[in-house]
Amino acid sequence: NGKGSVSTMTASILTRSGIHTGLYVSPHLTSYTERIQIDGQYISEEDFARQLTAVRTIAEQMVAEGEESPTQFEVLTALAFLYFAEKKVEYAVIEVGLGGLLDSTNVITPEVSVITNVTMEHADRCGGTLEGIAHHKAGIIKDGVPVVTAAKGMPLEILRETAREKNADIFVEGEDFHSNFVRFYGYMQQLEFSSALLGVNHALYALQLLGTHQIENSALAVMTAELLHNTDSRITSETITQALAIAVWPGRFERMDLGAQRIIVDGAHNPAGMKSLRSSLDTYFPEGDRVFLLGILKDKDIDAMLPELLRPNDMVVMTTPDSERAADPGVVAYKVHAQTVEVEPDRALALEKALAMAAETGRLLCVAGSLYLVGEIRQLLLARKEKMER
Repeated sequence: NGKGSVSTMTASILTRSGIHTGLYVSPHLTSYTERIQIDGQYISEEDFARQLTAVRTIAEQMVAEGEESPTQFEVLTALAFLYFAEKKVEYAVIEVGLGGLLDSTNVITPEVSVITNVTMEHADRCGGTLEGIAHHKAGIIKDGVPVVTAAKGMPLEILRETAREKNADIFVEGEDFHSNFVRFYGYMQQLEFSSALLGVNHALYALQLLGTHQIENSALAVMTAELLHNTDSRITSETITQALAIAVWPGRFERMDLGAQRIIVDGAHNPAGMKSLRSSLDTYFPEGDRVFLLGILKDKDIDAMLPELLRPNDMVVMTTPDSERAADPGVVAYKVHAQTVEVEPDRALALEKALAMAAETGRLLCVAGSLYLVGEIRQLLLARKEKMER
């Protein structure tokens, strides 16, 4: 959790500093082109197709020579690296896929390694335990390359040990630097960054990305930028502040109001994400109960996710994410403990029900549970907003 947000903020800082910057993130909401950006612009469909053709030629050659067929993520990673090389970016901000150690992105030697946190996400592919996941994430730490992290407890000790073995300096959120919440105003939050190590105390900045989790994430991005400043003077406190105020990460605690109806769309899809979402809702919108439009994948920890998010007085509409892995909304509804629960498999109709429910009760509407759901609902909301503004 937090990888995409920190990557986006860091890339925004570099771009604002006048640096030709690539960004590779995953997953996407509506188009694969969202995953590959240069200076804030998505790769064009034409360039995507052209680079994919080049990668496909090599992939087919590998298979013909008896090697395994590359995975979809490996193909996309190769495509991104090829595109960044062709466009001669100065920096590329690369988000790992799973873990780190065995991730296809881990062929690079970075200027800074950033490990946001260590949770049980993808445990089945990263050792099955929190300790195993920590070792996998520590796999991106390289010899002599500084590390920035917000990990805590046992996972942090594993990262420290790996950093010692690699002779890499490690900078820990909450010890070497931190950010605090100051206030929330409409579509922005004001925060302050401090680091005795850097001689910075209560430096104020505005952040368009909402959510309590973004307080910590933005601190990681600022610290990363400060380390890069040591070797690149184009990065300044001014460009950092300017970039954070305009950085966007669609579908992550994003405010998408329709007239007077308050709406939050968030891609939370695991227990840690749901806990963070609930904390953010209670912090920024403390008054009243909520209406939730939820759609969850069947391979997620649904039994742990729902109690983290829902309260007895909430109202819920369950629907089906646009994925073969979607959980049956009727089955999930039986696990929900809320004031009311309705099931509507059709996503467009589910949105209509949720909006009507929220309008009738004067409640905030929150859409969450899966990025597959959020991507489509977000497009429907944008279409409605455009229609309202005509």
